[in-house]
Amino acid sequence: MSDPADDDRKPAPDEDFAALFAASEAQSAKVERRVRAGDRVRGRVIAIGAETAFVAIGGKSEAAISLAEFGDPETGEVRLAVGDQIEATVTDDGSRSGSIVLKKTLGRGGHVPGELEQALAHGIPVEGTVSGVNKGGFDVQVVGQRAFCPASQIDLRRREPTEYVGQRLQFRITKIEGNGRNIVVSRRQLLEAEAAKLAETTWERLRVGATVQGTVTSLRDFGAFVDLGGVEGLVHVSELGYGRAGHPSEVLKVGDTVEAQVVKIEPDAKTGQKRVGLSLRALAVDPWTTAAEKFPVGATVRGKVRKLEAFGAFVELAPGIDGLAHVSRIVADRRISHPKQALEVGAEVEVTVLSVEPEQRRLSLSMIEGARRAHEAAERAERQEESATLAKVNLSQGLGTFGELLKRSLDKKR
Repeated sequence: MSDPADDDRKPAPDEDFAALFAASEAQSAKVERRVRAGDRVRGRVIAIGAETAFVAIGGKSEAAISLAEFGDPETGEVRLAVGDQIEATVTDDGSRSGSIVLKKTLGRGGHVPGELEQALAHGIPVEGTVSGVNKGGFDVQVVGQRAFCPASQIDLRRREPTEYVGQRLQFRITKIEGNGRNIVVSRRQLLEAEAAKLAETTWERLRVGATVQGTVTSLRDFGAFVDLGGVEGLVHVSELGYGRAGHPSEVLKVGDTVEAQVVKIEPDAKTGQKRVGLSLRALAVDPWTTAAEKFPVGATVRGKVRKLEAFGAFVELAPGIDGLAHVSRIVADRRISHPKQALEVGAEVEVTVLSVEPEQRRLSLSMIEGARRAHEAAERAERQEESATLAKVNLSQGLGTFGELLKRSLDKKR
């Protein structure tokens, strides 16, 4: 009869090792059974040979991958080292060659029979060179064969078609027909998958108030779209800066790198997907903080008429700084009932600063001071001209004419 205490005894070291070894073998067998052609696996490079690298992919499983896949396209230099982590696709699970074979991208490292069929079946990327533009798409050379990429599948955004010609890019096989004579490929599918993966990381850091960096991808009348890394945000035209832009193209161009603040994250009413609102203005220096120094009371400055209202004209003195000239201070020599009787939007005018209130973002202007100064200057010039003319007349009258002076001189001699 066994001692009940035996049930609680600790296992011997030999038993511990045996259990761990059995668990390890079971895990290895599970890994090996799980690997199938078409699987995406991650592993660590454990050795590099003359043409092949060996990768540990879990348990006792070891796979091989051609070094040609890691060669620089221009120099041919292999960029791979022992210890590097790589991700690749299983093209042979060992059933054909006896060992697991990996491919990072098909179309590199030599042609393998049935390679394109494998790529289609398992969604493995293939490398191809865009050789020309045709009606509806592009000619692409893949593993020595001609393939067709529809125009809508070459990129996520529209670009000039000729920009792709000569480029070596990655594609996904979407269709093979006619015993391999008709091959259709898509680059967009790969880009969308990459963007979706990148978006997961981007969403983790997106929050209202965060400062982000992105690339301008397109411009519309209402604003600029910015790629933040798989996630697109919109800078509304009113958030481009303190100045008033008629169109985003006045401030930005496609391809610009910008820094913006996240001001809004909300679901789209139609799609339910989250929309990101951005602002460049939120990170810019408020021009009103230096308005009093730049436009002191009494200064005469030039500005552009931005808006006309019945009570006055708004004049832009600098981006983000508008002043108001009351209707009574627009014309000096007559009364007007509306500024449009004397001004037009877009006209450049000279104004005098009457008051500055930065806290209230108000600046009072007048156009009549300049007119008065001009009128007074004209009057002074006119008076000076009259005085000069009168002096000449008086001089002429005091001396007489040349004939009179000659007669007086002759009279004296007699």
